[in-house]
Amino acid sequence: MNTKSLDLIQAGSGELAPLSPNGLWPVKRRNGSRGGPARWSSFGGAGALISVGYMDPGNWATALGSGAKYGYAFLSVVIAASLMGLLLQWLASRVGVATGRDLAQLCRERYGVRTTIALWIACEIAIIACDVGEVIGSAVALQLLLGVSLTVGVLLSAVGACVMLALQSRGQGSLQAAISALIFFVGVCFVVEVALANPSWHGVLAGVAPPAALLRDAGMIWLCAGMLGATVMPHNLYLHSALVKRHASLSDDQSASNAMKAVNMDTFMSLGFAFLVNAALLIVAAAVFHASGHYEVSDLAEAHRLIVPLVGSKWAGVLFAGALLACGLNATVTGTMAGQVVMEGFLRLKCARWTRAIFTRVCAIGPALLAVSLAGEHGSNQLLIVSQVVLNVQLPLAVIPLVRFGSDPGLMGIFRVKGVSLALAWICVGITLILNAALLWQMAVAL
Repeated sequence: MNTKSLDLIQAGSGELAPLSPNGLWPVKRRNGSRGGPARWSSFGGAGALISVGYMDPGNWATALGSGAKYGYAFLSVVIAASLMGLLLQWLASRVGVATGRDLAQLCRERYGVRTTIALWIACEIAIIACDVGEVIGSAVALQLLLGVSLTVGVLLSAVGACVMLALQSRGQGSLQAAISALIFFVGVCFVVEVALANPSWHGVLAGVAPPAALLRDAGMIWLCAGMLGATVMPHNLYLHSALVKRHASLSDDQSASNAMKAVNMDTFMSLGFAFLVNAALLIVAAAVFHASGHYEVSDLAEAHRLIVPLVGSKWAGVLFAGALLACGLNATVTGTMAGQVVMEGFLRLKCARWTRAIFTRVCAIGPALLAVSLAGEHGSNQLLIVSQVVLNVQLPLAVIPLVRFGSDPGLMGIFRVKGVSLALAWICVGITLILNAALLWQMAVAL
């Protein structure tokens, strides 16, 4: 075999295809092309799926609680968390496109067995914690819309998950269309909610500046940790790198660079929309609850009961509950997909999406039913916020490997992250560690 043949590997179609410039992945020809750039439209979709996680019921609980108690002051935290999320999702997608492997696969390849197992367990805990939030949020929405008990709502949420996943049997396009429609519906709902709430835009602008008591107030630290965990979810980083790694099959650095630009555009637009939804939710809570003296509103059902008389429109309550249900259903799909990614990446263990959905839902329904039976609605909401704090505690275990891989020249080649981007990424790591340390210190003092 000559030297040129040694540089070829067997492609899936039976033809020989060259390795990529850094030798990490095979080049798969698209539609018979000779390594030319793919259509820009083929790079969309991943950002929309990732943005679903930025609008799940956990975000609702933290945004409502912070808006009601502190007014517009926490808008700065929403902005900071969204920018951190945007940077880290950008880094995750860059790693996926440059290496052709997702974050879980890279952890398995580059760490020992014990570390790999520990990271997998931590990620599974994060996914289950997130699913707890989705179960509770969907249950509350169903209670508000249908008048059923929270216990029935928890069980019905499992049915809703099955319905969403059943759409995939009709083709991936059906599922994507349903998710996109629900995202659009959520956006419309919040446009109307903000218009009905009539917020103080002067107060909104003032909320861009961080409050001076942010690291001194135990309640602020708790909500800040929950908001960061609800926004920058660790398993979203694993999922994003997996969704875009197929673009690594482009044949040259220029094509890969174009792919990254297209993926970045998709990510920025989708997460920008998610930021607007989260900001709108906090603004509504500040304008409706904080402005009227209802500072302790943190329960989703209580917020629904109060929003109608305070706003003066029955549609405010309907849109609130409908958007909450849409967010819960959408998050179910991405949570299941993330579970598949981490299980296959860390353990090389493949399972059907139905199996994965049943596993996470069973693990989440137990705590949700227990909280509902013991403490009612208040207990379910507290569990919702606790689940987001758990996500924040787990976040460094995903972010630190991500930053290390993204800045590794041997792994990333010319696409490695450096300079200002790398410094900002490590600052994000430092913020999560400091916030977790402050949170644990506050908890220790309280005990």
